[in-house]
Amino acid sequence: MNAELFPRSRARIAPGAVHVPDWLDPALQHRLLAACRAWARPPAGLRTVRTPGGGTMTARQVCLGLHWYPYGYARTAVDGDGAPVKPFPAWLDGLARRAVADALGPEAVPEEAYDVALINFYDADAHMGMHRDSDERSDAPVVSLSLGDTCVFRFGNTETRARPWTDVELRGGDLFVFGGPSRFAHHGVPRVHPGTAPPELGLTGRLNITLRVSGA
Repeated sequence: MNAELFPRSRARIAPGAVHVPDWLDPALQHRLLAACRAWARPPAGLRTVRTPGGGTMTARQVCLGLHWYPYGYARTAVDGDGAPVKPFPAWLDGLARRAVADALGPEAVPEEAYDVALINFYDADAHMGMHRDSDERSDAPVVSLSLGDTCVFRFGNTETRARPWTDVELRGGDLFVFGGPSRFAHHGVPRVHPGTAPPELGLTGRLNITLRVSGA
């Protein structure tokens, strides 16, 4: 029996930041997973991101449209195999625009097209520290889609990596959008709950697909 005692409902986490549970239907989750597996293959495939201080991120990443590296964008995988970045498909722009309209209202949908995707893969031990998505020239809302394992998503404030913050449980199929006054809020993933992915999806671990407008 899959029914919950208290079904999850959409929640406004902060001004301009909204969590919509179960936004992705099973068919769209399977489509996204198949696409992520194709995008993760070389060239310009899944790689480990190295920070300027010499450390490495525990979540591995692949990019579409433009290649993100700490802390900027490039046309090629400059900190990977150097290959041209894979193109950003138009259907992801449509998906992002629909997500913003559903979460924040049609007035929040940007005029510019979404053109960048950062796809992070988390295994059981992966996490991500508090950070801001501030390397884009656009302040259009960020769209975050979750597949697979449940995680703790920590959504903070725009001033500091420290409290106040709110911990949100993101499950496979969930949508999180943040824009407006929360566009540059710090956020991170302190932990993933392994083995919580829907068995029918066929994914071990967690995928996070983040869609952005570069402003380039």
